[in-house]
Amino acid sequence: MAAKLTFIVGCTASGKASLGREIARRTGGEIISIDSMKVYRRMNIGTAKPSASILEEIPHHLVNVVEPSEEFSVARYVEQAERAIAEIEARGKPIFVVGGTPLYVKALSEGLFKGPGANEEIRARLGAIAERDGNTGLHEQLEKVDPVSAARIHRNDLRRIVRALEVHELTGKAISGLQEQWDRDRTKYDCDFIGLRRDKEDASHRINDRVRKMIADGLVEEVKSLVAEPISMSTAAKQALGYAEVIAHLRGEMELADAVEMIKIGTRQLAKSQRTWFKRFATAEWIDLTPDATVEVVADDLMTRRGSQWSM
Repeated sequence: MAAKLTFIVGCTASGKASLGREIARRTGGEIISIDSMKVYRRMNIGTAKPSASILEEIPHHLVNVVEPSEEFSVARYVEQAERAIAEIEARGKPIFVVGGTPLYVKALSEGLFKGPGANEEIRARLGAIAERDGNTGLHEQLEKVDPVSAARIHRNDLRRIVRALEVHELTGKAISGLQEQWDRDRTKYDCDFIGLRRDKEDASHRINDRVRKMIADGLVEEVKSLVAEPISMSTAAKQALGYAEVIAHLRGEMELADAVEMIKIGTRQLAKSQRTWFKRFATAEWIDLTPDATVEVVADDLMTRRGSQWSM
């Protein structure tokens, strides 16, 4: 029988992490993080990573697994997540997959679309363009050849932008189209989806509050410490939302207030692309949250209706 995975997904700042922890706490379950940035050690504040006390209380997997200097691929994520799933299943614990990185959600729930192999010449050429002109030009190029992927991929996600352009150059086809042709019944897991939604005004308010809290909690100091490390941060880590803007501030390229505003804008853009991507999960149970909705009330409702399926 396939392992049962309950995905708790949603846009950034929707409250999915808090809900996932509450459900795991009540059921004795374990959490597999599905976030491309929480994998990095010491990148805590800018990734809204759970506190050390929470990580000690509730087992989390795929958090703090690599150094900021390392590149981390979706293939590597799936490999480690599948290992964690097997271990949790052997313990007889409910498995909750919590987060909002769309590519990782797709890869774990539907299988990993490999596509053509890497072409180092193309990657080097595109990387040089980004180094010289920034990511915007490459993202605009992607919008022309694959608008579906461009809507899904954030401008700061250089690795995925380069991959999408690489696939288009090698095959003459959009990677989004190739992925849609891939058999969607290939998963080896029994996947169930719970999604959290908020209206745009509420989401924007929560995003702005989160960014302000990150700055107050010491995001600038965290980034200073990371860039001072002897081994430089990987491209993906440096381009992470919140980190890229603070690095630009530390280089003297913008005032801190402008960096904070850029983080807010970038986070809202990320939430928009996540909303677009999550529309594909028509069979998910989507919960529309009001600004005054509490984690406890939502968890009470889910436990009443679904608790039996998570019993050990």
